[in-house]
Amino acid sequence: MKLGIVGLPNVGKSTLFNALTQAGAESANYPFCTIEPNVGIVAVPDKRLDVLQKMYNSEKVLPAAVEFVDIAGLIKGASKGEGLGNQFLSHIREVDAIVQVVRCFENENIIHVDKTIDPIRDIETINLELIFSDAELVERRFAKTKKTAKFDKGSVNEVEILKNLLDHLENGLPARTFEVDSEDEKEFISSLGLITSKPVLYAANVAEDDLVNGNKFVDKVREFSLNEGSETFIICAQIEQELSELDEEEKEIFLQDLGISDTGFQKLITASYKILGLISYLTAGPKEVRAWTITKGTKAPGAAGKIHSDFERGFIRAEVVNFDNLISAGSYVAAKEKGLVGIEGKEYVVKDGDIILFRFNV
Repeated sequence: MKLGIVGLPNVGKSTLFNALTQAGAESANYPFCTIEPNVGIVAVPDKRLDVLQKMYNSEKVLPAAVEFVDIAGLIKGASKGEGLGNQFLSHIREVDAIVQVVRCFENENIIHVDKTIDPIRDIETINLELIFSDAELVERRFAKTKKTAKFDKGSVNEVEILKNLLDHLENGLPARTFEVDSEDEKEFISSLGLITSKPVLYAANVAEDDLVNGNKFVDKVREFSLNEGSETFIICAQIEQELSELDEEEKEIFLQDLGISDTGFQKLITASYKILGLISYLTAGPKEVRAWTITKGTKAPGAAGKIHSDFERGFIRAEVVNFDNLISAGSYVAAKEKGLVGIEGKEYVVKDGDIILFRFNV
């Protein structure tokens, strides 16, 4: 999973990236501090793995991973190359989802590029730049396809889709809200690689005092994201930075003192998995316990293919026990005796928390 962290200058974007990855991206109180995208790969927290390691006495624990890309701040006119627009737009096309950090705190010591705090204006500034960029791409594709349609009848339908999509974008609407009539049309739109087709998560960056209950700015962001079908979660980038410097025990105490149960990172991971339709299944044994990220609805052979293509090609069956059932039974042997281990075939749809042993023959 690859997430691009974006936002206007001085909204707390690089501070959050530093906290999430401890990769040390430079952070300062002026625009364009992050000139090149910083990249950090971070383990997805999953307490189930620690439980399984103790149960199986495993040598290694291999959690799922998420890659964060901290992308240079953007301003109005980025789609036309203003500021660092060209770099911003090229790097953001490569991510699976966009995490837009939105400033929801007041601090006269930290300069806002537009002088005042208005999260919806900030969101719309970024969204419009992305829409303008997509519209330019679609316009070029439309002109090219229109020419080939004279000789290729298969392109006629594409011309109609592109025309309607261009109208949609020029009305200031993102590609992800464009309605399609069939799976073929959906695949065609997907092949265009549009930025505004990507799902969006809004990280409402607040001051410490607003971390539990939010504030009027957060309420506006939540309302906006609800109407758009996106997700919003509250973070305090400064607190995340402090948390990143603590060990697990100190972190738990700090969270209790703050009156919250999850870090901003945990909220981000939960929201990301939800909006991208992802789940994790697990494998366990003496050598290692491991989490594998798959799309919700994946059948057993496809899940096996995440480990190795041979597993999918030669799939015979899957021995499956859900994590909760395994823990209640106390061991794999006990779970088997109680009939909690299922023998599943090719049509089995993998569920979050399934612990699977694949049988295959190539």
